[in-house]
Amino acid sequence: MENNSIKIGITQGDPNGVGLDIILRIFADAHIYKYCTPVLYASPKAFSYYKKQLNLQEPVYQLVRTAADAKPGKFNLVISSEEGMEVKMGEASAEAGKQALLALDKALEDARAGHIEAIVTAPLDKSTVAVHSPGFSGHTGYIAEKLGSTDYAMMLLCEDLRVALVTEHVPITRLGEKLTQQAIENKIQTVHSSLVEDFGITRPRVAVLGLNPHAGDSGLLGSEENTLIKPAIEKVFARQKLVYGPYPADSFFGSGQHRQFDAVIAMYHDQGLIPFKTFAFYDGVNFTAGLPVVRTSPDHGTAYDLAGKGTAETLSFRNAIYEAIHIVRTRKQYATDHENPLPFSELRRERFRIDF
Repeated sequence: MENNSIKIGITQGDPNGVGLDIILRIFADAHIYKYCTPVLYASPKAFSYYKKQLNLQEPVYQLVRTAADAKPGKFNLVISSEEGMEVKMGEASAEAGKQALLALDKALEDARAGHIEAIVTAPLDKSTVAVHSPGFSGHTGYIAEKLGSTDYAMMLLCEDLRVALVTEHVPITRLGEKLTQQAIENKIQTVHSSLVEDFGITRPRVAVLGLNPHAGDSGLLGSEENTLIKPAIEKVFARQKLVYGPYPADSFFGSGQHRQFDAVIAMYHDQGLIPFKTFAFYDGVNFTAGLPVVRTSPDHGTAYDLAGKGTAETLSFRNAIYEAIHIVRTRKQYATDHENPLPFSELRRERFRIDF
């Protein structure tokens, strides 16, 4: 299979934000077409508006009905909505939120139909999208629901760090409702499976952070470590998975302990994302583990103040595209390697069992 036959769906995100600005500048460079066939889900009017604003000659798009018709070596565009809209760079609006949601839904249609192997989502404004989809709290949960996935995990990636979350966009006051032993156990298992199947790590090592200051300080500062987190770790560890913790979050990253592991699992959003964005503010990638279709995104927001100026950093979005390509390839290789496994007798299983 040729590299550029990997079809990557790309959503426009908020048309008043920085998404189309960055997408156009990335795909103005013909080099990237060697590695994938891009399919943009967007408004042609918004596309042309930003192209003129940025004074770009490339990319020239080819209209296709669905990603099934996309041509390698071309910049393919699927019309996300026939409704007209007025682009207002830098302004949050309910109309922009609607257009962002329509583009996402169109990409998900093609994903469910098997027309694309990965989705790279441009940033949107959760508050404007929620006007049209009550309860919307971000791409991750919405995409997982639409693709029928219940066991998934938000994972942030950079060159030497992977951070996953047990809870995502949940108010601190509601953490107690979401943090259960089963939820923690499921996230650990999902992350472990992803490290094996999506990143090709044969025996991944996973660290789990505590919830309370100093990981509870032996129960003095909270009991969740003993009642929820440790039991979840022990259950997964009993399945011969190399998972350890809970570690105190305040010292874990500063001491460099994260370098000893293939992934770190944080209990809540800021516990994981503050250290991650300190390490990788401009080049990090957001990946959703556990989905049937690879999904990545840049780890920044709509950046309304930079829309249409041609100055926004493209590295995170570019990395999201290349990471999606890499994960698609790794998944295919894993599937090929495990297509017809040889039978493994119980005697041999005992012989090769690793003692912990």
